[in-house]
Amino acid sequence: MSIRSLKTQLLFYAIAALFLWACAHVPITGRKQLNLLPESQLMASSLTSYQQVLSNSKLITTGADAQRMQKVGKDISMAITNYINKNADHKHRVKGYQWEFNLIDEKTVNAWAMPGGKIAFYQGIMDIAKNDHGVAVIMGHEIAHAIARHGNERLSQLLTTQMGGLALHVALSEKPQKLQELANRAYGIGTQVGVMLPFSRMHESEADKMGLMFMAMAGYDPREAPKFWQRMSKLGAGSRPPEFLSTHPNPHTRINNLNNWMDEAMVYFKNSSKK
Repeated sequence: MSIRSLKTQLLFYAIAALFLWACAHVPITGRKQLNLLPESQLMASSLTSYQQVLSNSKLITTGADAQRMQKVGKDISMAITNYINKNADHKHRVKGYQWEFNLIDEKTVNAWAMPGGKIAFYQGIMDIAKNDHGVAVIMGHEIAHAIARHGNERLSQLLTTQMGGLALHVALSEKPQKLQELANRAYGIGTQVGVMLPFSRMHESEADKMGLMFMAMAGYDPREAPKFWQRMSKLGAGSRPPEFLSTHPNPHTRINNLNNWMDEAMVYFKNSSKK
C-alpha cells in the first residue's frame, strides 16, 4: 500500500471515528444528530452575542408581561432540568446552563434562544401569547432548540461542508476567526445582531414536539398550543408573515402534528406537580 493510500485510509477512519463520537440522541424524539463542537465553547461565544443584543436593546423588566415571562421561563426550565437529570444519557444537555429570560421592548413578533439557556422574547409576541399557557408554548419551543442543540448541529453541518470533516481541530486552534464567522452564520449574528437565522423545518417540527412536552411537564396545558399557532397563523396570512414563522412548517401541518402528539403530552401534564 502506498503512503498516499495509507493516509487516505487513515483520514477515512479518523472522520468515521469523529462522526461516531459526535453523534448523540435528542431527548424526547430520539433522533440522532451530529454535534462536532464542544457545547461549552458555543455557550461562551453565544453569551457574548446575547449580552451584545441586550446592550443594544431596550428591555422591559417590570410589569405583567415581564413577570409572566420570568415565571413561565423558570417553571419550564426547572421541569426540563429535572427531567433531563433523571436520564444519564442526557445529563450533559443542561451542564453549565444558566437560564436567563429577557423581554425586549420591540413590536417584532419573534423569540429566540441561544446555547446555555439564554432566551429572548420581543414584546410583539406577547400580544399573541395572551396568557401563561401561550407564553409556555413559545418558551417550550425556544428552550427546545437550546436543549436539542440545534445551533451546534447547524454549525457542525457548516463545518463539514465548508471546512472538511477533519477540520475541527484546525478550526478550534488555527482558524478561530473562520470558526466565529461560521458560528455567526449558524446563529444569524452579524449585520443584524439578534436576528436569528431560521432553523430548518425539521428542527422546527422537533422543537414543536419537544416544546409541547416541556410545557406539559411544567404544568401548562398543552391543549393551548394549537390555539396559539392558530392565532399566529392568522398573522401570517398577509404578504409578509411574522419573522417567527420563517421557514416554519405549514400552519395546518404544525397544528395537526401538535394534535397528533397531544395524548403523549397529556400524560406529562397529568403527572405534573402544577396544573
